[in-house]
Amino acid sequence: MLEYRPLGDQGIQILFGNCIDENTVNRILTFIEILKGKEIHAIVEWVPAYTTLTVFYNPYLIEYQELVNQLLKVEEELYQHNKSLNHTFPNCTSPNHSSLRTNVSIEQILEIPTFYGEEHGPDLEDVASFHNITTDDVIAIHSARIYLVHMLGFTPGFPYLGGLSLQIATPRLDKPRLRVKAGSVGIAGKQTGIYSVDSPGGWRIIGHTPIDLYNPYRESPFLLKSGDYIRFTPIDRETYHTLLGDKL
Repeated sequence: MLEYRPLGDQGIQILFGNCIDENTVNRILTFIEILKGKEIHAIVEWVPAYTTLTVFYNPYLIEYQELVNQLLKVEEELYQHNKSLNHTFPNCTSPNHSSLRTNVSIEQILEIPTFYGEEHGPDLEDVASFHNITTDDVIAIHSARIYLVHMLGFTPGFPYLGGLSLQIATPRLDKPRLRVKAGSVGIAGKQTGIYSVDSPGGWRIIGHTPIDLYNPYRESPFLLKSGDYIRFTPIDRETYHTLLGDKL
């Protein structure tokens, strides 16, 4: 059973449990696909997060309980969908549990070219020192994983990624930087992510990608969305500047 909570007078927050994992992402995305087919015109938008989906609506067009009743019908279809596919969802022992399936096809993975270290990764050596490993080890571990985009947040297009190895999980900076440039790849605790715009930030920066995650002038402003898979591909300085130049 999902849990429904009012969020102000124009929102409903739907809780999908407390597991931050791939199963939860898939359930939320399937719920959204079913919801799209209902064409409930009073709905303004929806926002997926780690374990929730928030549905915003026009209260002049539909009352809270009426919308909840329609969402319950979506939930029933979600249940029947999972049942038909024999999907089961094991209990989550930790709210920070995160696991990724290993059978993601190459076509599903977006490669993110990344220049690690030096002026573009000022915290790479600190991450290595924290774990008593080399900077090459950090790069190898970070780039070996396939990461799942759980959600976008913080700034437009900033992806919160699941799948970081605990071998390089590192606390945030004690003192955040006033400006972190767009494209910076960082680690904060058990999370890794990419800054989509210039902004303050306290994540430990280990590299930089010349790829734009957010461009308001593109037809689709956001490069990534919830449910996408990415992998960081180490590149050398020459390739980095070539890709950077192609944007200009």
